[in-house]
Amino acid sequence: FTIINKLKNKGCGIIYISHKMEEIFSICDEITILRDGQWIDTRPLEGLNMDDIISMMVGRELTQRFPEKDNTPKEPILAVKNLTALNQPSIKDVSFELRKGEVLGIAGLVGSKRTDVVETLFGIRERSDGEILLHGRSVANRDAHEAIKNGFALVTEERRSTGIYANLDIRFNALIANLDDYKQSTGLLSNKKMSSDTQWVIDSMRVKTPSHKTTIGSLSGGNQQKVIIGRWLLTGPEILMLDEPTRGIDVGAKFEIYQLILELAKKDKGIIIISSEMPELLGITDRILVMSNGRAAGIVETRNTTQSEILSLASRYL
Repeated sequence: FTIINKLKNKGCGIIYISHKMEEIFSICDEITILRDGQWIDTRPLEGLNMDDIISMMVGRELTQRFPEKDNTPKEPILAVKNLTALNQPSIKDVSFELRKGEVLGIAGLVGSKRTDVVETLFGIRERSDGEILLHGRSVANRDAHEAIKNGFALVTEERRSTGIYANLDIRFNALIANLDDYKQSTGLLSNKKMSSDTQWVIDSMRVKTPSHKTTIGSLSGGNQQKVIIGRWLLTGPEILMLDEPTRGIDVGAKFEIYQLILELAKKDKGIIIISSEMPELLGITDRILVMSNGRAAGIVETRNTTQSEILSLASRYL
């Protein structure tokens, strides 16, 4: 931001594109709103508030950024003890619990190895030490296939490169993690069940699409993310891990993703969400695990913490 301001003071014009409202208010003089490929308005930022901008972005009044939290965390479903990844530098001696119906956030600075935590739990990274207990039973999760069988699901950070098959249709993208469920005795796949499950993803995730055969790459980022979440729900997971689930998504779609997360928590799913956006963590989670340089710096109750406390913990092992 300092560099941007220096360039501006030297007479350089800056075009700054962001979904982060705090950044827009911090450094911009004028704002242009686009929605669905259409120009909506251009105004001086002075005199506008957050609600004004959100209303223009989503085309309707959105009175709050986060849904009301009405999930109730219950008994522990997952216990992670001294989790350490094989290839260093990565995570070391990370321990925490996740409860049924709980949304657990993972916070940390860039390089804190937040993603390494969920990738090690999911079997993408090899574990050198530590234990993963699901309902008190030790699970190995030696690879992603085994993790899926054990009831784990992971929505990855980079949606375009590791989340979607951009040139293939919604049906393929929705069903690819659950193909075993469609095999018939003949060895062929059941077209009827596949069509039914694709429609379930579209309906339950509220995906805006003309048909099952629409190429997923032609959808908005928010609708792509809904298909990915629906894909993993078809596997019947108990632990749903989401890495930056609202990155590159407009505020209206974000609200719908938050609603889906809380609805899943109310169905006793254990939810882990990694986010770089502090307001998001504070607005959607029950507790927050703070990572610092590959180690767990602490766990805080969301309702009792502050951004300052989280950032202080995030700097503990630097």
